[in-house]
Amino acid sequence: MSELKFTQDHEWIRRESDGHATVGITDYAQQQLGDIVFIELPPVGKEVSQGEDTAVVESVKAASEVKAPASGTVTEVNSTLTDEPQKVNEDPTGDGWFFRMKLSKESELDSAMDAAAYEEYVKALD
Repeated sequence: MSELKFTQDHEWIRRESDGHATVGITDYAQQQLGDIVFIELPPVGKEVSQGEDTAVVESVKAASEVKAPASGTVTEVNSTLTDEPQKVNEDPTGDGWFFRMKLSKESELDSAMDAAAYEEYVKALD
């Protein structure tokens, strides 16, 4: 498994070896949202562009859009989150993943931050 990369919008993406990637929101994002009560996932087969609103997360505090960290086609969604949205609070970079996608422009991931850069970015926000 490759390392996680991060966006300024607090999504993470992990490139898989088969040209696919797994996407979710960061631990920082789930902490800011608080208890997550509902998640709207994109339909399988949806083509998305980098930065496009792709999913919705609702918490007791707010609703937030989840943007696609790269362009591609949604190939799988984590349907467990429909009944158990709290998995995002419990394990945002593990069982709380949102969707998998077939990347169409892998080079777009070059602009994403590594863990150290994201950590510095988040520190600057507080």
